[in-house]
Amino acid sequence: MLGDKFQVLGGAHLRGDVSVSGAKNSVLKLMAAALLAPGKTELTNVPHIADVEIMAELLTRLGCTLTLDFERETILIDVPEKLEHRADYDLVRKLRASINVLGPLVARLGKAEVALPGGDAIGSRGLDYHIKGLVELGAKVRNEHGYIIAEAHDGLNGAEIVLDFPSVGATENIMSAAVLATGRTILDNAAREPDVVDLGQFLIAMGADIQGLGTPTITIHGVSSLKPTKHATIPDRIVVGTWAFAAVTTVGDITIHRCNPSHLEVPLEKLVSAGALITTTEDGIRVRMERRPKAIDISTLPYPGFPTDLQPFVITMNAIAEGDGIVTENVFESRFVFVNELLRLGAQVRVDGHHAATRGIANLSSAPVIATDIRAGAGLVIAALVADGLSIIEGAEHVDRGYPYFAEQLSALGADVKRIK
Repeated sequence: MLGDKFQVLGGAHLRGDVSVSGAKNSVLKLMAAALLAPGKTELTNVPHIADVEIMAELLTRLGCTLTLDFERETILIDVPEKLEHRADYDLVRKLRASINVLGPLVARLGKAEVALPGGDAIGSRGLDYHIKGLVELGAKVRNEHGYIIAEAHDGLNGAEIVLDFPSVGATENIMSAAVLATGRTILDNAAREPDVVDLGQFLIAMGADIQGLGTPTITIHGVSSLKPTKHATIPDRIVVGTWAFAAVTTVGDITIHRCNPSHLEVPLEKLVSAGALITTTEDGIRVRMERRPKAIDISTLPYPGFPTDLQPFVITMNAIAEGDGIVTENVFESRFVFVNELLRLGAQVRVDGHHAATRGIANLSSAPVIATDIRAGAGLVIAALVADGLSIIEGAEHVDRGYPYFAEQLSALGADVKRIK
């Protein structure tokens, strides 16, 4: 809810079990891709987060009927034969992933109008790659009155497309459009993230012909139509990483259930180098820390490199670690904005361009701070757990967009965290 805050008392050592729901960065794209097939598509392992509700409202306005059951973690999307083609600004501005309706709409209807999206304040994320791909598939695309308007009244045609950067969103949008294009599409320098693979497998279950998922080259042979399906969303690797870093930062012991460790090989290796003891369990991992962590150096990169979404948790951990650590941000140029808030908690961090150098201290000090995006908000809550005294983190609504029941899960792990108005 808008205006809520987290009240956090420092000194916690997080211990216990936590379960992870479906991936935010996957389920939103699956919901958008459901537009490609008239009929009832069911998604399971759906996280109870604000972004899912925003995307549900967007699909409703496009003409779909949705049944959300967060208790059962399911969404039923009934897509009509005749869809609306316009995604309005009042919703799109709240949710970056809403741009992912662009490809499905132009593929199915021959026209789409999508407001330029909003989302987190972590840097410019231009839509050039999305537009370039759709143009090469034969769409005419223009920016008019704050909307991207794409038209392909005679349908899309397969093409050979090379992305200058392996953009996740562009890969997903191009793939979602190309599945209904005439002929073959080859997408080079495609994103390899598990979320992209999950979307591709969803499209294949709908009847798409896609090869090369998880590699830099994806080949798509267009089909005339797709059918609705049932699909389970993959676990959220960023939430898994959040709990893993929380265990290490607070010198705790957390067993993380319902997760796939293979999606986080690089971050988990880094945590081991920081001193963590990580073991696999039947359905996830256990992360233990028996002493103050050692500082680490990381550089964010597209998958399978270190994910940019976990970068704030590295800086938070380094702030109380032994030694000096350097974080290099190669994906989003404004992701260091949250460092200003971390400084208010007493952290010793110096930002120079796309590098953040940290000198660890034993404890942080409590202070009022403000969350500027999803991961920064979660990172500041974890930082407050290793500060002395009571901290207030404004902007709980940001955290709601990516973490179901965050305060409740922290409390179950032994933290003194309250949500206040």
